Parts: sequence; C-alpha cells; structure tokens
Amino acid sequence: MITPSSVTAADEFHAPGPSIFDLPPVFEIGSLGVTKPMLQLIVAAVVVFGFLYLAIRKGTLVPGRLQYAGEEAYGFVRNSIGRDIIGSHDFQKFTPYLVSVFFFILLNNLFASIPLFQFPTFSRSGMAYALAGLSWVIYNAVGMKKHGVLGYLKLQSVPSGVSPAMYPLLVPLEFFSNILVRPVTLALRLFCNMFAGHILLVLFATGGFYLITEYGGIGYVAGPLALVLAIVVSFLEMLIQFLQAYVFALLNAMYIAGALADEH
Repeated sequence: MITPSSVTAADEFHAPGPSIFDLPPVFEIGSLGVTKPMLQLIVAAVVVFGFLYLAIRKGTLVPGRLQYAGEEAYGFVRNSIGRDIIGSHDFQKFTPYLVSVFFFILLNNLFASIPLFQFPTFSRSGMAYALAGLSWVIYNAVGMKKHGVLGYLKLQSVPSGVSPAMYPLLVPLEFFSNILVRPVTLALRLFCNMFAGHILLVLFATGGFYLITEYGGIGYVAGPLALVLAIVVSFLEMLIQFLQAYVFALLNAMYIAGALADEH
C-alpha cells in the first residue's frame, strides 16, 4: 500500500495554477496561432445567431417549439433587463444588443461544463476586457449623442445637489468611477469568476484521482469524496455561469440608462 512517506517527489501532487489556461494553438495561420478560446468565440457567435435567426425566420401566430423557445429567450432579456432597467421609452433600440451579449456570454461560460469544450472562454482576461471595452464604447457613445461630449462628461462627473465646495474632491472621483473604472470592473467580474471556477473544478477532479491512485489508505475515502465535490461544484458553477452573463447584461443596461438620464 502506498503511504504518504512512500510517495516520491515525481509522484507529488501539483495543484493546478494559471498555467492550465495556457493552451497550445489548435492550428496556425501564418504566424497567428488559433487557440481553443478563439474558436469557442466563433462557435458561440454562430450558434447564438443561428438559433435566433431560425427561431424568427418563419414567424407564425401560433409558434412552434423553436419559435416559442426563441421568443421566450428574447422576451426574458427584453423585459427583465431592457425594459425594467432602461425604461419603456428607450429600451427597444438596445434590446438586440443586450440579447446578443447575454446569450453570447452565457454560451461561452457554459462551454466550461460542456464535454469536448470544457474551458470557459472568458477565463482569458483579454477576451473579457475586449467585450467590456465594446460595452464602454456603446454606453459612452449613447450618452455623448444625447447630451453632447461636454454635457455627458459633466453629467457623469458632477453630482447634483452637492455644494460646489466639494467639487475638487468629488469630480475626480466621479470621473474615475463612472468613466474609467467601469469597463475594468465589468471585465474583472466576469474573468475572475470563470478563472476561479475552472481552477476549482480542476483541483477537485485531479486531486480526487491523485488521492485514489497515488495516496492509498485514506485516499480511497478522500478521493471519491473529492470527485463527488467536483460534481457538486460543477452544478454550482453552471449557476454562476448563468448569473455572470445576466449580471454583465444587467450592468450594461444600467450604464446605458445612466448615460441617457438627465441627472446623475
């Protein structure tokens, strides 16, 4: 029987770390290495577009199953995020974007739990920052279009109902918070949750197999327990994957609503 003292250095367990996200290219186009997360972005975009297109392609008064699923999916984002947050006057024009970003993020997050994929796309920080940067451009452009550049910057930086004596302190903080920090926190929230969740799943799975195959003794008890926890955590992670997509779309709606508002 293998005991802790008999496990050699070569057999020592190496906990998963950031290196597990450094995937080799699937193939190369010239000097560009195309990685798995890059392909997942394309697959997610095609699947989301294809599903929504097929759902509405032959719209009928009495919807079939696919049309009904598409209408329910669209209506969920339209009503619970777009209309409730942005307001009934302006939400319609932003609903397609909110629907697209919600389901695009959701599918990329769920890739972490789908066999053969098993990797959360937005656990790569660059991809999360790129999507947050797109959101930053959209809601700032919306605000500048309505209020003008200077009017929008004033709206976002100068709080109403505050004594001008407080402006030297509050205006830089408001500008920093509303203009500069938002895309960073938007990306970090998505990236960190996907990053940490994936590491946790890999830790439980690899640790469980290690305890069973290399440790022996108590490992025959702790190993299966770790594998059971990996299954439990995987279901919890699916809930987090949904919530992160919802929160990202919700915050986008809130930022758009704030950009359109006449007072800060």
